[in-house]
Amino acid sequence: MIFKRMLGAFGVGAPSVDTVLATPRTRPGEPLSGEVRVKGGDFDADIEYIALGLVTRLESEHGEGEQVGLVEFHRVQVSGAFRLRSGEDKVVPFQFPVPWETPVTEIAGQHLHGMAMGVRTELAIAAAIDKGDMDPVEIEPLASQRAVLDAFVRLGFQFKGADVERGHIYGLSQRLPFYQEIEFYPPPAYAGQVNEVELTFVAGPAGLDIVLEADKRSGGHGSGGDAFGRWQAGHQEAAHRDWASEINGWLAALAQRSHGGFPYGGHDPYAHHDSHHGHHERGGPGWGGVAAGVAGGFVAAEVVDEIFEDEGEEEE
Repeated sequence: MIFKRMLGAFGVGAPSVDTVLATPRTRPGEPLSGEVRVKGGDFDADIEYIALGLVTRLESEHGEGEQVGLVEFHRVQVSGAFRLRSGEDKVVPFQFPVPWETPVTEIAGQHLHGMAMGVRTELAIAAAIDKGDMDPVEIEPLASQRAVLDAFVRLGFQFKGADVERGHIYGLSQRLPFYQEIEFYPPPAYAGQVNEVELTFVAGPAGLDIVLEADKRSGGHGSGGDAFGRWQAGHQEAAHRDWASEINGWLAALAQRSHGGFPYGGHDPYAHHDSHHGHHERGGPGWGGVAAGVAGGFVAAEVVDEIFEDEGEEEE
């Protein structure tokens, strides 16, 4: 994927920049690589630095409502100072690991509705900074995360949507100032007890934490409220664990309870949980049944550019 634009902050005849991603798809903890191609303009320019930033769409509480904007959560300087001659071409290769807690944006080739992720190129010339366009990047799940996601499909959950929320999760070592929630409608067998289930991963080099939140229906077998479950496993163990049995057992325990609680022990893990969100259109079962596009619960990858353009002014 390539983006190219004149650096508007520096006027007519200024240098132009292309950022080319060799890995437009990657996974948490794995490298993102490519090169920044800078072409000199009509005059010599003293470049102070070139930096790349990972940017994602973030939801947070703001007064009485929700604020949705873009936040840069990882930044790497890929070049120091150099002089760019008029008309000169310069290529700056880069490779850096994506943070382990980076949210997942794509599963089985399908972009998750509600997610936006990109790489922004920043170039500084003579104390002026141009924050260029953003090149979309997709983050696929690790094998350990995919095992959990596949279990949701096997159990009959239907994907609802995903978002990234500001805050920290109680009791977890969390480096980024936000967490992702992947939302599902429950299997038919539990539709009378649970409105939806939200899945959160907090990954690290050694393994990952899995947090589930069930929004319980009021009346019937329960009195409403939220219930939580939490697991921790190494990546190798998680990739081969029977998550379908684990999750189904957790749901069965919820169905037997007469009130909200924490069937796997502990506190409400969302210490700074902001709020629940409105419903998206219901998608078909499984990651393969999403060809209907936005109406099927997913948004096509090419729409991400428009999302970035629309929200650029809301950047934090």
